[in-house]
Amino acid sequence: MNKKAMKQFIPKNATVEWQGNVAVFRMAVSDVLELVRTWCNDEGLSMKMITATDEREVSGCFKIWYLFGVPKEHVFLAPYVEVHDTTEFPSVALFCPEALNYERKIQTFFGLTPVGIPDARPLILHENWPADIFPLRKDVDVSTRPVIAKGFYQFNRVEGEGVYEIPVGPIHAGIIEPGHFRFSVAGETIMFLEPRLGFTHKGSEKLFEQMSLQEMVRLSEKISGDSSFSHSLAFCQAVERLDEMAVPERAEYLRVLYAELERIANHLGDIGAIMLDTGFNFGGAQGARLRETILRINERLTGSRFLRGVNDIGGVKQDISKKDLKTLSRNLDVLAKDFSEVIAIAGNRLSLVNRLQDTGTLTYAMAKDYGVTGVAAKAVGLERDARVDMPYAAYGPLGISEIATEESGDVYARFQVRVKEVTASIRIIKQVIRKIPEGPIRIVSSAVMHRKSSYAISVVEGWRGEIVYFLTTDSDGNIARVAPRDPSFLNWVVLGEVGVNNVVPDFPLINKSFNLSYSGNDV
Repeated sequence: MNKKAMKQFIPKNATVEWQGNVAVFRMAVSDVLELVRTWCNDEGLSMKMITATDEREVSGCFKIWYLFGVPKEHVFLAPYVEVHDTTEFPSVALFCPEALNYERKIQTFFGLTPVGIPDARPLILHENWPADIFPLRKDVDVSTRPVIAKGFYQFNRVEGEGVYEIPVGPIHAGIIEPGHFRFSVAGETIMFLEPRLGFTHKGSEKLFEQMSLQEMVRLSEKISGDSSFSHSLAFCQAVERLDEMAVPERAEYLRVLYAELERIANHLGDIGAIMLDTGFNFGGAQGARLRETILRINERLTGSRFLRGVNDIGGVKQDISKKDLKTLSRNLDVLAKDFSEVIAIAGNRLSLVNRLQDTGTLTYAMAKDYGVTGVAAKAVGLERDARVDMPYAAYGPLGISEIATEESGDVYARFQVRVKEVTASIRIIKQVIRKIPEGPIRIVSSAVMHRKSSYAISVVEGWRGEIVYFLTTDSDGNIARVAPRDPSFLNWVVLGEVGVNNVVPDFPLINKSFNLSYSGNDV
């Protein structure tokens, strides 16, 4: 980490406190717009999160945090503004669209008003929640059920001759989670599409404030169930940085192996589901079969199909013997050959390819403006991958440098990125098997002592995209705030935009090509 190189990004009058790889400094409210504008538009830094903390008991204020990462340097910039004697702070969403839903969430959950925000509607909490109760304030007692309110949510509307609305959901004809989609259409062509989420809100951020450390690890696995390992890894890494804990080298390699197994399983499922949504039943069946192969491997290695209960503070709980590593290597050889044959057959089906190409196209400019991450970003040519940009676990020693990308930004591009990532993940696991060192798999400590009044940020490249955790401790060293961000929180915003000018029957295919998490968004 080159602290001197960071001076170019930090205002000259700022007093910086370095906490590990996080540069924390206060800035004046009047400086927020210019600093964020410069970082977003001129410096090209990566926004990780905008969030708030309630520190009225200690310093008599709320703090608004603007968290950015410096790619290749593995450094985070964490400026904050203090909100005293007011509930207002300046919105940056007009020139940084990515910030919009962060600001809406702060307004909804903390009762702080982003002045100038282009969309002030509440986020996640629905109209039956009282407008004057802000659950992430420290003085809100969540054990008392609030009186049911009778508010009203105004969907955006398109008016004109022949335009009508189609409401879809929130309950769907399947086992997927609930989400509402409001289509404005002319004929079958989508003129406007607005997703509305929040139906799976679990109050996770408030629950984190009341739990023991081990309970927090388990809760992190449930932010988005199909990303259990990656979410718990991001949380554990943040705690380990708070405690300046050196994780055993073998554990870091095992974390890479498990993370890539999670990635392969989910990509295989999505590849099959995309083909199934075009009516190509063979592809759908093969994707489900190959995914099941990986889930069974997960269960054999760890006892959990979804790799739950594997991560722990200081390492992992599940080791893999030399014999099992050799067996895994052979299993992956068979799967790779099987997978390549399925993809070859799919590539020769013109009816499949024609359905995928030019459907649900996301532009490069839109992806960049809204901070799109993961498969969707890579499918427009954005080379964003935390494993490369901010390597963690053993990704650095393994020398991971390639990022699977496409350029067309349509369903076909997202399909192809997944295909490339499956192949790359198999290579990474094979590399881990060859290079994994001997040694312990975790640090066992009876008492974990966190730094007092401290902050930590952790980033993990989940299979959907970048997962971020922001942790703070109070003056006694207790974890006071856990703010998770699933990649779906960013990518849901563009799904409505991508649907425009497509026909309604293509929306299930477009939606599946993103395959975003309702639960991960709603937290």
